[in-house]
Amino acid sequence: MMRGLALAFGFLTRLPVRIAHVDRSAQAASLKWYPLVGAVLGVLLVGAAALLHGMPALPAAALLLVAWVALTGALHLDGLADSADAWIGGMGDRERTLSIMKDPRSGPAGVVALVLVLLLKFAALATLPNVWWLLLPPLLGRAAIVAWFLTTPYVRAAGLGDSLRGAPARGCYRALACVVVVCVAAGGRGIVALLVAAATAWAWRRAVMQRLGGFTGDTAGALVELVEATTLMVLTAT
Repeated sequence: MMRGLALAFGFLTRLPVRIAHVDRSAQAASLKWYPLVGAVLGVLLVGAAALLHGMPALPAAALLLVAWVALTGALHLDGLADSADAWIGGMGDRERTLSIMKDPRSGPAGVVALVLVLLLKFAALATLPNVWWLLLPPLLGRAAIVAWFLTTPYVRAAGLGDSLRGAPARGCYRALACVVVVCVAAGGRGIVALLVAAATAWAWRRAVMQRLGGFTGDTAGALVELVEATTLMVLTAT
């Protein structure tokens, strides 16, 4: 159990985590811990926001966004950029889309996608009425990955997510149930954020199913960024 938890933190964050041994079963067991990792990231962001309290809103938002990216090592931003390049460059063709995703270079579409998503996050962070709402976007973003693995085929046989396909479903469903409880307990905004996250995950899932017949690690990274951005915006707007 603890190895799975350590692997989840080691993969999804840049927090110093010691991992003694990695095997396929431990990797599969790590999936159910993804929402917990998101919750911890949210707590760290709330703490960072508290430290920045008193600064002007725009510099504080910029520093908070830097901290957010640093905590994850831009892991999901990389997936977003690769997905954007592949979606436009693939021109509707499945194999071409998958091939472009393997290219480590970022094209114009990827750069634009990064800028737009980071701009949305920055604007939301600068106007977020309550820093405690920062708990929800990272939590929901990682929960969305769990939901995808339970409902959506993974199409790369040797991809980073291949070992997660054997994750125990019961533990994953329990993790998702805990996420729902947290959002409901947060009140109206929490429920709205949950619904927006579900709608975002459904829309992106529909797109990847139509184009690829399933998802990849890059599209899962894009999922996290899209869910975080949309939920953060709705928490600001509601």
